Amino acid sequence: MNKSKDHLEQRCPRLGGSVSFHYCRTSGDESLPCWKIFDCWWEYFDVVTLLRTYLPEDVVDRIANTRPKPKIASLVEIIEQAKKNVAAEKGH
Repeated sequence: MNKSKDHLEQRCPRLGGSVSFHYCRTSGDESLPCWKIFDCWWEYFDVVTLLRTYLPEDVVDRIANTRPKPKIASLVEIIEQAKKNVAAEKGH
């Protein structure tokens, strides 16, 4: 995928802190983009076209049609993903 936008950062409404576009495009289920990626990045660039360029249309549609999970389930998943990210960074 085109990584030219990966360095961009903004506040994540789910996490409450600053995250990079790279995080948003890889932090969803199965290392796919977060289900909120369209809501969060549309004001900065054409995120729909970018994702449609690099992902199969059915995957983009699935991301666009994903509904939020219950808050507690979402928080547990975010914590687990953060733990994995920290472990991966320490391993490098």
